[in-house]
Formats: sequence, C-alpha cells, structure tokens
Amino acid sequence: MTDATERTIATPIRGFAWMLAALVALGPLAIDAYLPAIPSMANDLNTSLHQIEITLSLFLLGFAAGQLFGGPLSDKHGRRLTILIGLTLFMLGSLLTAIGWRIELLWVGRLLQAFGGGMGVVNTMAMVRDRYSGRESAQVLSQIVTILMIAPLAAPFIGSFLLLFADWRAIFMFLFAYAAVLLLVLRLNLPETRLAQHVTIISPLRRYLAVLKSRPALAFLFSTAMANAGMFAFITGSPGVYMGHYGASEALYPFLFGANILTLTISNQINIRLLRHFDARLILRAAQYGQLLIGATMLAALLWLPLTLFTLVPLVMLFVGMQGFIVANGMSSATDFFPHSAATATALISASGFTLGAISGALVGFFGDGSPLAMVSIMAICPLLGIVLRSLLQR
Repeated sequence: MTDATERTIATPIRGFAWMLAALVALGPLAIDAYLPAIPSMANDLNTSLHQIEITLSLFLLGFAAGQLFGGPLSDKHGRRLTILIGLTLFMLGSLLTAIGWRIELLWVGRLLQAFGGGMGVVNTMAMVRDRYSGRESAQVLSQIVTILMIAPLAAPFIGSFLLLFADWRAIFMFLFAYAAVLLLVLRLNLPETRLAQHVTIISPLRRYLAVLKSRPALAFLFSTAMANAGMFAFITGSPGVYMGHYGASEALYPFLFGANILTLTISNQINIRLLRHFDARLILRAAQYGQLLIGATMLAALLWLPLTLFTLVPLVMLFVGMQGFIVANGMSSATDFFPHSAATATALISASGFTLGAISGALVGFFGDGSPLAMVSIMAICPLLGIVLRSLLQR
C-alpha cells in the first residue's frame, strides 16, 4: 500500500477542516480587522497614517519569518507543539499592541504577533499533506479555504463594530481572546498528524535548499506567491482608494471589501467541483491567465476610460476570485514534491507570498498619489510575473 493511499484512508478527525480553518483565520483577522481603525490609531498616537500603515508591512514580514522558522520546527518536533508555541506568541504580541502607547511598541507587538501567527498557520497545509495527497489534498484545502472565507469577510465588520463602543485597542484585545480560545480548543481536540516514521534529522537550511533546487516546485511557488502579492496590493491600497479617492464612507468600506470574499468563496466551491474532472495544474494555469486579463482590463480602463468606483469594485472582485483557483492548486501541487517535509515546503511557499505581499504593499504606499494607479498597476503586473516565472521554471 502506498504512502498516498495511507494518507487518503486515514481515520477522519472530527472537525479537522474547521479547526484548521480557524487557525488560518489568524492571518486575515489580524490583517483586516484593524483597517477601519487606522485613522483613529494615527490620531491617538499622534503620528502619521504612513507610520500606522507600516504595521501592515511589518506584519506580513513577521508572518513570513514565523512560517520559515515554524516549518522546519514542525517537521522535526511535531505540528501540535509548533502550533501551541505560535498561538502563545500571537497572544503576547496582541497584548503588547493593545497596551502600546508609542508607535514603536506597535511595531514590536505586530512583529511578535505575526511571527507567532506564522508559526501556527504554516502547519495547516502540512497537516493536510500528512493525511492526503494529489487531488484529494487540493479538495480538502479548498474546503478549508471556503470555511476560512468567514474571517476576511467578518474582520472589517468586527473592527467597525468594536469602534462603536471602544477605541482601536479593543480590536487587539479581541485578537488576544480569539487566540486564547483557539489555543484551548486545539490543545484539547487536535491530534498530532506528522508521519513520525518518516522523520529524519535534516537541518532547516538543507530542507529549504531541497525545495529551492526543485524547479517544478519553484514554478508553483512563484505562481502562488505572485497571486498573493497582487491581492496584498489591493488590501494595502483599498482603504486609500475606496475611502480617500472615491469618498466611500467607513460604514460602506467593509461591504466593498467583503464583496471580494463572496467571489473568492464561490471560486473555491467551483474549484472543488472542477478538481473532480480536471488536473489541479491545468486549473491553476487557466486562472493565472484569467487574473492577468482582469488586471489588464482594470489598468486599461483607468488609463483610457473613466474608472468609477462601481466599475472598479466588480473587476477587483473577479481578480481576487481567481485566488480560489490559484492558491489551493498551487500549494497542493508544490507540496506533492515533498511528502516528508510538507511543513518546510509550505513555509517557503507561504512566506514567499507574504514577503512579496509586503513588497507590493510597500510599493503601493510609496508610489501612491491618492489615485488608484499604483494599486491597479501592481495588481496587473503580479499575475504577469507569475505566468512568466512559472513558464521559465517549467521548461
């Protein structure tokens, strides 16, 4: 009996997808919940909006670093231990951010929060890979992502709701409480899934070099990472574009932001069904070209036509929706090359996406002039780079 078969027929874990989705939700909750509070944070700390926006780029970098550290730790010492340590660090970072009275403390708190979150989240794909392979892995991951869509949809509303009754610090106390409850639930209900019989003592550097030397795996790594970079360009630029340039209210912004989660949820459901008939790699390639076409359409409309808010929003929805076909299929395709070091491979893939996301977000802030040009341009360039890099590496 093959290893893949053993994973596929493994004894089901009750609530497996729900627990992993709740774990992955740490990222979007920590990223999106405080977006409506950015202006009030700047006023309260007597600093500029730019100084507050830096916390988002720092979070993405810290999240990437946490995954790079947590991946090898998980492969060597187990998924559960890494998750529990990560959640503890996330709680400490949330608490430090909530009580911070200077912008520097916010930076440190967000880095610690992100590092812990990255350590925990990196185990999600690894735990799926421990139990499933190939098409089954992509289907389970799509199910998790579908459940996960509740977090980015709800996060801006949670932030706006808390601001009605308290200041921005309540948002980070909410994140602290969420991580505390999740720590208890996973400690009691989530078993270890690492395949201990396959564990060998290999240094983290050698594990990462093994991934980097695999051209086919790198092709899917960059496909996923560039797609994430395009989405983070939108996340970083959308408050300024939607509320600043187009004049959308703080009450309307969560609805405009949440509309993208609708298309992402639908695309994940469609992806689950398509995987019954088509190879994950074929679906990924088609989605990349679709995302490139949508990005080019947004840029052309901005340059040569009046791009109104209600023209931009549906195009962004379609752009983000393509993530449902790219990320799940790219992650499952890449980790198939590394069945016994899935967490390390997942860490490198996911960390690359968050690092490029931090870079694309910083570029949006640096070149932004209050118009949608910087955001839309980077969103159009990212899928093009993803296609080019994948094509070069698959030759």
